[in-house]
Amino acid sequence: MRALIQRVSHASVTVDQQTISSIGKGLLILLGVGHGDGVEQATFLAEKVANLRIFEDEQGKTNLSVLDVKGEAIVVSQFTLYANTQKGRRPSFIEAALPDVAEPLVNRFVELLRGHGVPTQTGKFGAHMEVEIHNDGPVTIWLEK
Repeated sequence: MRALIQRVSHASVTVDQQTISSIGKGLLILLGVGHGDGVEQATFLAEKVANLRIFEDEQGKTNLSVLDVKGEAIVVSQFTLYANTQKGRRPSFIEAALPDVAEPLVNRFVELLRGHGVPTQTGKFGAHMEVEIHNDGPVTIWLEK
């Protein structure tokens, strides 16, 4: 499982010209599921994300988590995080889990993140989404389990 985490001042997800998720300060999490991923990977990443200290304290040090700053999160499923570009010019996505495996794991990750106390919204699995990201910093972190 792979997560690309962006610290944001604002983020939103729009599907069919309707905003379905919107947050202020927090995290935009692009989440990819690969073959062999399961609840163990989702559990590890949810705990890591909830407690990752990437927000600044009063001294400007990155000592605070999304929980500490009372931030929110949006999780967007993104199979393209498993793009293989080693050959040719068209990415291969064969390393990404199929939707019937990926969707329940994305949902489980969201439940686990909420269970850690992070108010969490989502994109729409399998939909064409417009994701607006106001990256704060910019801070972008790659996590993989």
